[in-house]
Amino acid sequence: MRNSNKFTFAERRLIARLRTPLQVQRWLNSLPYNTEPPPGRATLRSFRGVVRHQTAHCLEAALAAAVILEQHGYPPLVISFESIDELDHVIFAYREKPSTSIPSTSLRTDPSRRWGSVARSRDPGLHGRKPVFATPRALAASYLDTYVDLSGRIKAYTVFDLRAMGDYDWRLAEKNVWKVERMLLDAPHRPLRMPDARFRSLRERYRTFKGKYPDRKPIKYDGSDRWTEIPEEFLRPLPALNRDRNPGWAW
Repeated sequence: MRNSNKFTFAERRLIARLRTPLQVQRWLNSLPYNTEPPPGRATLRSFRGVVRHQTAHCLEAALAAAVILEQHGYPPLVISFESIDELDHVIFAYREKPSTSIPSTSLRTDPSRRWGSVARSRDPGLHGRKPVFATPRALAASYLDTYVDLSGRIKAYTVFDLRAMGDYDWRLAEKNVWKVERMLLDAPHRPLRMPDARFRSLRERYRTFKGKYPDRKPIKYDGSDRWTEIPEEFLRPLPALNRDRNPGWAW
């Protein structure tokens, strides 16, 4: 375990238990989502803060995943999404570890090493993805449909290496790590948009679903087989009344 002397006993034990992206995703799913205010103040806690408070919002979850999986050999990479409603989202992104049979000179070009993600959100479709994507852009594009609600739509994304923060302690700081948010906001983002016609269709379907089930969120999308597990709170059956189904959507 890298630099393990900096971690508390509880942190070391957690890191030793969570050795894969899927295990980290399951742990984050088990934590209540950090809704921030109200009634408290906004937070941006480090991994240490997440472990201490046992709650996380999307960026806190991405930082926690980065710290844990960095200890198991994964670079601390995140993908930041910009949305038209300024409700941005951040996920931890990773590339599968190489097979031991592949020569080190071929690792960068090995097409079998796919990209996946670990994430936490108030929306079921914005959680993690299985490592099935050929590029970070393809991984980012898998969030286009599920980002659409009554106000949201992805307009751009960026891949950011948290090691670019240098000596800034985003891993174990006792205080809020707002510099991470500022760095992500300032980082150049690449355009990522879906066709307008598809966006209008998705928004109308979302609006129709919320009209039927105002306290629920849709979970069946094209491509949902590429999602990792989502928290149990999203998996309750829909009420029987008006339970119309659209193939491929189920909402």
